Amino acid sequence: MGPDHHQHLVRRRGPHTQSRHLERVAPSLVGWSKTLAREVARDGITSNIILPGRIATRRIQALDEAKAKRENRGVEDIVSESVGSIPAGRYGRPEEYADAVAFLASSRASYITGSTLRVDGRLISSI
Repeated sequence: MGPDHHQHLVRRRGPHTQSRHLERVAPSLVGWSKTLAREVARDGITSNIILPGRIATRRIQALDEAKAKRENRGVEDIVSESVGSIPAGRYGRPEEYADAVAFLASSRASYITGSTLRVDGRLISSI
């Protein structure tokens, strides 16, 4: 069994109102996670943040379809444009994200705390 852990998920959804709110609170969440990590590390509890990029999920598919409809374009064009903005050249696979979460929750990551892990193909340029 791995260490007790506290994982945080920060999601940026694009140019939506919710995204603007996230951009305001994300630095606070990072600071809070680092403070929490310092306070609970001696108890074997880890605190990390995972930043997903565009992971190929039904949610991302729905967002791509909604954007295509809004812009009167084909979904393939939207996906191609989105993939083109990701340095890795593709959407992440759900299992890649799950593997990162599972690793951080495992005993092999018991010394990793107060960290931010991007699972994004280098999409996210800041934070």
